[in-house]
Amino acid sequence: MFSKLVQRRSLGALCTNLRASISSAGPVATESSLEEALNSDYVFDREAKYGAHNYHPLPVALERGKGVYVWDVEGRRYFDFLSAYSAVNQGHCHPKIVNALKSQAEKLTLTSRAFYNDVLGEYEEYITKLFNYNKILPMNTGVEGGETACKLARKWAYTVKGVPKYKAQIIFAAGNFWGRTMSAISSSTDPSSYEGFGPFMPGFQVIPYNDLPALERALQDPNVAAFMVEPIQGEAGVIVPDDGYLTGVRQLCSAHNVLFIADEVQTGLARTGKMLAVDHENVRPDIVVLGKALSGGVYPVSGVLCDDEVMLTIKPGEHGSTYGGNPLACRVAMASLEVIEEEKLADNARKMGELLRAELMKTPSDIVTDVRGKGLLNAIVIKETKDCDAWKVCLRLRDNGLLAKPTHGDVIRLAPPLTIKEDEIQECSEIIHKTLLSF
Repeated sequence: MFSKLVQRRSLGALCTNLRASISSAGPVATESSLEEALNSDYVFDREAKYGAHNYHPLPVALERGKGVYVWDVEGRRYFDFLSAYSAVNQGHCHPKIVNALKSQAEKLTLTSRAFYNDVLGEYEEYITKLFNYNKILPMNTGVEGGETACKLARKWAYTVKGVPKYKAQIIFAAGNFWGRTMSAISSSTDPSSYEGFGPFMPGFQVIPYNDLPALERALQDPNVAAFMVEPIQGEAGVIVPDDGYLTGVRQLCSAHNVLFIADEVQTGLARTGKMLAVDHENVRPDIVVLGKALSGGVYPVSGVLCDDEVMLTIKPGEHGSTYGGNPLACRVAMASLEVIEEEKLADNARKMGELLRAELMKTPSDIVTDVRGKGLLNAIVIKETKDCDAWKVCLRLRDNGLLAKPTHGDVIRLAPPLTIKEDEIQECSEIIHKTLLSF
């Protein structure tokens, strides 16, 4: 699509030119001068100067998106193969979701939970019936959903299971990722998440992923409250467990009176070819955590689903959020879920995922050592050499019009919006092949 990014102009020079334009032309020139200065390098430099350095973004400065495409500030178009870490399953700026946002924003945005509002109950009824759970506890972000699930599990352990006070244990799988709060990093096995932030949350245990015997051994402890697990590990590199793993988890948790918490923040909402990834094995977790695509990418929305035995252990004042369950979020979430159902995005994710993996399997094995995934949550593993690694591949994919991002060094996650069509999959496959062969 283009050979290289625009030649770098220093931030100092840009600011000098901008100040000169404003000084000579007066207030009227301010906006146009800023627009003239707003190229990709200006965006990169401004963030580096004024923002925290807690991310390492791929160098591309995006300004708009539609469907499976995004455009940078110079107007170059790209296929989005990250989907904001699966938050925009419905595609960028889906008109139904955006219209729901606009309509509600003009009416009522926030009341807090100090009062009732007319949308929360409608949303609660809709989503609980859709997923067949008694209750939902609405929150804002995925990590808040995970925190909520852990609090519910501990409270249930003390009030229902009879675990001695403050002895409850929660088990996690190695390689998990559910955010970067203190609780989330306390369960992490990734040094980049936890190193330098201790001491950590007590009462957490970590066992190997996709290892039922290890889970069974851990469940011998009568103080275990829950096992929290991703049906497919996303950030770890799209690690798909063996067939039967989730069924085994359900059976073991039931046998030992332990809650099965499914972290479906990334895998849920049609991403893997089913509404929930656990649906591939027809298992029903005790607690389901949702986020990301619950809002179609236009507003932070998350939620925790479970039945009354667990949910009603938490009483008024024991958990909450100022923004959780606000009318704007509820209206957006309903529209987002309706789009998934109406457009049959789970079915499309399954079909397009099969097609994408079939194309990826044709890539040279001396460059790509593994192709894995389910639905439209996929990954390729790059064989690292002096001249080729996952970061360099992603930079060249960008130059060829496709955006993806490495995870865990040698893995590139490939997760386009679920609205993608067959001809677009073919075009993207050609871009990926062309890019890989260029190495």
